[in-house]
Amino acid sequence: MISCLIIDDEPFARQEVADLLEKHPDIKILGQCSNAIEALQQINVLKPDLIFIDIQMPRINGMELIAMLNPEQVPRAVFITAFDEYAIKAFDNNAFDYLLKPIDEKRFNQTIEKVRANMTPQPMTQILPAQLAHLPCYSGNKLKVIATADVEFVVSDVGGIHVHSNKGNSHTQLTLKVLEQKTALFRCHKQYLLAPSAICEIEITDTGAKVTTHSGANVPVSRRYLKELKQLLGFQ
Repeated sequence: MISCLIIDDEPFARQEVADLLEKHPDIKILGQCSNAIEALQQINVLKPDLIFIDIQMPRINGMELIAMLNPEQVPRAVFITAFDEYAIKAFDNNAFDYLLKPIDEKRFNQTIEKVRANMTPQPMTQILPAQLAHLPCYSGNKLKVIATADVEFVVSDVGGIHVHSNKGNSHTQLTLKVLEQKTALFRCHKQYLLAPSAICEIEITDTGAKVTTHSGANVPVSRRYLKELKQLLGFQ
């Protein structure tokens, strides 16, 4: 049995895929997601084998969503797209599985057969964004999209991953590892990532340093990362 999620901001588009999958009893639909934040949560919790994902979703598109996942957690992906001919050639040249809207049932069945034959996730480095422009966040029962440029620092503790920005504080499902790799945030401590642009003052301490951000927050810098931070800021 192959488990899957359907990710598309259009309800009718999600239902179209679900209806087509009814003819494939070996594929189990775990759920449907209408946005990237919801999808990120569901992928982390349900760990589907396969995702059908629309590329052109608002705020955070399908490519950005996949770039937010840890590489070892990326499931097999079938892209759903209304891209132009030039973009389709890029998919063909890299042998990615994609379906054009409106979905042709014959092509859909061919894609399913291809997926059944090989469930190995495809390397997608060449088509994914190198940097994340936005972070999917939540605060209580509210979903938020925070611009990466607005983030001062991120901290990890037993309560999760906390994002501190000039828009307020929230949480994210993204890991520190992904944030370090996909944003300009700098590792300054085992539990902290810091935006260099947020630094107002650095105070050297016995254990490393203490940074004061423009908002007045204090962020620790461990001795291990202090030299790199000084070099990043142009100090010898």
